[in-house]
Amino acid sequence: MRQRTYAIRWMVLAVLFTIHNALFTIPASAQVGTWKNYLAYQDVQQIQAAGDHIFVLASNGLYQYNQQDQSIYTYDKTNGLTDSKIASIKWCSQSKRLVAIYSNTNIDLIDVNGNIINVSDIYMKAITGNKSINSVTIDGQYAYLACGFGVVKLDVKKAEISESYMFGRNVTHVAVSNGYIYARVTETYQYSDPSDFVIPYQGSIPISPSWNDNKTHTLVYVVKGSLSDNLIDVHQWTVTTEFSTFTEDNSDYDKYIETVKTLSPGGPKYNYFGFMKFVNGKLFTCNGNYTNEGTIQVLDNNEWRVYSTEGITTNKNHYRLTCLDVDPLSADEHVFAGGRSGLYEFRNGAFVKYYDYTNSPIERFDGTNQYYQIVTGTQFDKSGNLWFLNSNAPTASLIKMSTSGQFTKYNHSEYMKYNANGFTNKSNDGLSHMMFDSRGLLWFSNDTWRLPAAYQYNTTDNTVRSYELFVNEDGSTLTMPSGIKCIVEDMENNLWFATPVGPLMLEKDKLDEDNPTFTQVKVPRNDGTNYADYLLAGIKTTCIAVDAGGRKWFGTSGNGVFLISADNMEQIHHFTSSNSYLLSDNILSIAINDKTGEVFFGTESGLCSYMGDATETYNEMTKDNVWAYPNPVTPGYTGLITVTGLTLNADVKILSESGALIAEGRSNGGTFTWDGCDKKGNRVASGIYMVATATKRGEKGTVCKIAIVN
Repeated sequence: MRQRTYAIRWMVLAVLFTIHNALFTIPASAQVGTWKNYLAYQDVQQIQAAGDHIFVLASNGLYQYNQQDQSIYTYDKTNGLTDSKIASIKWCSQSKRLVAIYSNTNIDLIDVNGNIINVSDIYMKAITGNKSINSVTIDGQYAYLACGFGVVKLDVKKAEISESYMFGRNVTHVAVSNGYIYARVTETYQYSDPSDFVIPYQGSIPISPSWNDNKTHTLVYVVKGSLSDNLIDVHQWTVTTEFSTFTEDNSDYDKYIETVKTLSPGGPKYNYFGFMKFVNGKLFTCNGNYTNEGTIQVLDNNEWRVYSTEGITTNKNHYRLTCLDVDPLSADEHVFAGGRSGLYEFRNGAFVKYYDYTNSPIERFDGTNQYYQIVTGTQFDKSGNLWFLNSNAPTASLIKMSTSGQFTKYNHSEYMKYNANGFTNKSNDGLSHMMFDSRGLLWFSNDTWRLPAAYQYNTTDNTVRSYELFVNEDGSTLTMPSGIKCIVEDMENNLWFATPVGPLMLEKDKLDEDNPTFTQVKVPRNDGTNYADYLLAGIKTTCIAVDAGGRKWFGTSGNGVFLISADNMEQIHHFTSSNSYLLSDNILSIAINDKTGEVFFGTESGLCSYMGDATETYNEMTKDNVWAYPNPVTPGYTGLITVTGLTLNADVKILSESGALIAEGRSNGGTFTWDGCDKKGNRVASGIYMVATATKRGEKGTVCKIAIVN
């Protein structure tokens, strides 16, 4: 009977596949709710051989190369890793596992088949002081971890901590030889007078301390213990001069580095994504800060392109990019990027021209240092004119480059208030985050603690409004400990500001006021009281993006990402690195591909994305643009079924073949999702289901079909 049931099921499935192929032409799309990592694997740091396999730590990411079939497998949080940003790796041949140490002291044990076991004891342990893992030494089935507080003995085979030798010292290296363990200790001490210095360890230490003008002393010595003794007892350790060197085994690196150089694990070149924006379906990115060497990386049709720096003579320590924009009128990929040392022009990924104080109005911050000609904002208008910001400049601030290459300066006292370090009335030191709103007004901010501010500039009549005082609707003046990180416009034409005290909204009817009140949205507690709380109050907001459904994605410093409903009243998601595949809780930038709904998060640990359920809308719903996926829904599938190609706030009804109402709802932008259940939460039976659509005005749309097999 069971065989007959399976046969019928697969007959139905075959029929449904035939129906699907006859009725639908469906593009491939990622499932709503799935995550993806876009990690760099270019900077090779360590190589560990594991038989026919090679593990490579590169750009703090991990991949595995099979020497037999030449396959490459990349590891990240979406396919098993517990964390992100691996600091070191060691292969334990006796236990046949790789020990992967994360920078936050979390540990994963990985075999060549991709099985992963997490050992989080050190990561979860509350330890006063330094608990970093400085190095790893393998001896048999054990890994000895040199930690900031002592030594940890990890049984790699059993995947558990065997012992911890907590003698309160910063151990940088461990060696095991002839039944003894040796720990190299490096400590730095502060003192007010040399006579106050006391060696904080038992035993005679064979050194002659030498004092320095900074009143610090670095003490290096070696302690020794017998593996047959109870080394948990700190008194079993003695100072020794027997072991003078702790050598790192780099033989695998030396043997395989030339092979590794030929491998292409994919991904971007760098994990630098402080600034991102979507233009024409391409994700354009750059550093977004002065921390790392400048780079422009573009994700185009799931392939990465890195802009060439050939011809750029700026020292790489000063070629650091904070912003970019793409020419809307050029047939080529015409990009301008601003940074620490000026303005850079590119066409189709190749460097074209450099602009600085010698050939433009850009000024050096002190009139002499060529490496501080700071361009912190770039933005094209609809006519193809480039507007950019020159921070920390003696007389420059807002500059326009016309389509013909002519420069014009638009300096206003409102953003020329830098009065520090002996300078007077220079342009503010954090002018950035430029954007044009739907009325054609140019907005930018001052992203600095000296003077947190926002500016509205009318390019038509050369007038400016300055917002330095942030008062909410309750009359409270909000103190900003740092600058304004981001400005965006929502679908109702309100302006949103990412601030260190939470998101603020400037409602559209207040945009022409000189001293408007800012709205801190009040979210009712719905607990039987009339109380409400300010939306994300006190949470340091770093970036904001509005999706095609009008919902707001808020990136934060230390609190991950929040998705808030279009009416601002509901928290839909709160993603953190501990409850999702988000790489880090420190979010630097957010960009959304409205065509697919994919939301990209630039974090301090690299780039990742979440497939959202809001896509761009259509003016009308026709059989050519409304479609569902996956279709057919095969046995075992439990994810969301997505209907796309809809108008804004479309009404969607799921109907059985007999016309019974199974489920209904409204679209997010141009997308509607269904969990495959009826209104009672029960999984629907196998069959064909109709998707009936209508616009928010009640005008009928089209009908598509979904085939489900259980």
